[in-house]
Amino acid sequence: MKNVVLSIFLLTCSKSFFGQTLARYGDHRISRDEFLKAYRKNNTKTKATEKSYREYLELYIRYRLKVQAAYDSKMDTLPGQVTELENFRSQIADQYSNDETSLNRMVEEAFLRSQKDIRISYIFVLAPKTAKPADTLKAWHKINEALTALKKNKNFEETALAYSEDPFIKTNRGDIGFITVFGLPYSIENLAYRTPVGRYSPIFRTGDGYIILKKTAERPAEGRLRVAQILLIFPYQANDAEKADTRRRADSLYKAIRSGSDFGALARKFSGDNLSYQLDGVLPEFGIGKYESEFEQTAFALKKDGDVCQPFATSFGYHILKRIAKIPISASRDKKTMDALKDRVQADPRIEVSKKELLQTILKETGFKQNVPSGDRLFVITDSMLLGKKEPRYPDLNSHSVLFRFPGKTITVADWVSYRKTISHVPSILNGKTNPELLDQYRQTVAFDYYKAHLENYNKTFAYQINEFRDGNLLFEIMQKNVWEKAAADTAGLLNYYSSHSRNYRWNSSADAIMFNAGNRAAAEKLLKDLEPGIENWHSQVDSLGNQVQADSGRFEIKQLPGNENVDDHHFTSMVSNNDKTVQFAYIIRKYPNPEHRTFEDARGMVINDYQNELENKWIAELEKKYPVRVDERVFGTLK
Repeated sequence: MKNVVLSIFLLTCSKSFFGQTLARYGDHRISRDEFLKAYRKNNTKTKATEKSYREYLELYIRYRLKVQAAYDSKMDTLPGQVTELENFRSQIADQYSNDETSLNRMVEEAFLRSQKDIRISYIFVLAPKTAKPADTLKAWHKINEALTALKKNKNFEETALAYSEDPFIKTNRGDIGFITVFGLPYSIENLAYRTPVGRYSPIFRTGDGYIILKKTAERPAEGRLRVAQILLIFPYQANDAEKADTRRRADSLYKAIRSGSDFGALARKFSGDNLSYQLDGVLPEFGIGKYESEFEQTAFALKKDGDVCQPFATSFGYHILKRIAKIPISASRDKKTMDALKDRVQADPRIEVSKKELLQTILKETGFKQNVPSGDRLFVITDSMLLGKKEPRYPDLNSHSVLFRFPGKTITVADWVSYRKTISHVPSILNGKTNPELLDQYRQTVAFDYYKAHLENYNKTFAYQINEFRDGNLLFEIMQKNVWEKAAADTAGLLNYYSSHSRNYRWNSSADAIMFNAGNRAAAEKLLKDLEPGIENWHSQVDSLGNQVQADSGRFEIKQLPGNENVDDHHFTSMVSNNDKTVQFAYIIRKYPNPEHRTFEDARGMVINDYQNELENKWIAELEKKYPVRVDERVFGTLK
């Protein structure tokens, strides 16, 4: 049932108040349009029939009952809920509102972020946009399990190792290392910088899946570097001997450099980096977060220009680095610094929308009105107030006069003068502009500020996302409180449930076994050869092959084992090749040919899940009494 709940959260969380009422629960309604939008998003490959409509309506009503219970319990006012919603709102608002002011804000934001490096760890669960709904649901369920573990104060690294699907998780243990501005996609960068040190972020959807970030450290910015490198690349699928030979060649080159040989000449002759060897090994200028952490740590550890490091290894091979120059990050908002940042912001994907076109749309949609007096009287007042002189007197114009008007908000002459004072020391904004040009710029600023503050009123997609996120968080909060945590903590209830339903928890024909999963057949065959003399040291044999092999021991049903047509005590099963070219086989420790009852500990996971379903169904029955459900069959009949 938890899967169904989270599926509905992902795909059907919006509220629509248009169209006919299909169903009511208490004083609340579900419109026909709302239901159809939810149904179509969650049943893209299902033929619409009366049965499928009926089944989905039952699920959708259950979802809405639980979310309504969360609202009635004031869970939307909990500090964590409010903070997460505001963070999410900030993250996505920029997708819908960009202008000159937004550009300046982004430049200022980039400047502030450039002053420090932050260290990030993350948990990633794969769910590409093209994934099937069932696979997306599975990924959503998995990332939520990780979030639940974190909320129970489980160690982030342990959680990452348990849940993350990053292919490098076993080597980096979820640690990205230090990054700085422009080092990540903008949406993830926002998430990273807005997360407090020592805290983790809410779940975030990327194009490839779901992530949770943790900020583990901050430090003053290291700046940027120019280095030259000689890279001796490892042979394809290099073994230990080949890697050792690469190291010996790197050591020889290092000795030659220390003896006075020209670094650039050696790079042109020996470096395997096709992008830099022709330039004497010189790489483009880079900052934190560009390369592997081992590479960056070594490069930034070089103390002065001309220093050369000893050979070190990364996943590519052995590197020798020579420092060319270190460029510190400017701590001043001087024109050169801010202009350079502005160029990078404008070249970055974070700036995509035409600001002029969006502004005109905003002015029209918000019902903007202006009352700017003709002539230069406004600017005479402005200059006087800026210089601290006595305000000129005009019969129809003073500091309280309204210049711009939005629904529920007015902008006065005093507001305008305050803005002028604010920008008086920001040359990049003034930039030789005339008073009328600055007033037009201010008009754009207040229009965008108003629009962003009331974005839900003008952009249905934005409002939908906000409602979706809010309701989804509330659903998780109340399910956590009323079902998941309650079930997990109720040991007596779990034992009673197990005792009453023990007949449901049985082992079919099974075996104690060790399951091996190799990335390719060559690795599988090497592992099998190493294990055949004795299985006792299988842990070390698996570890020696690094990421090529994974293994897990436990009790499995025979049908779960690869090559299960060959299952005997103290034997290996035959190898089975999968579609992704991985290869599996197992070692059978002990076979249990006859069905048996599972002990409580063996069945604990299944018992918890079933007990959660029972608690949820009882809770739903209570909610249906509190919010009586009525379906309008006449409207339901129109769904066809």
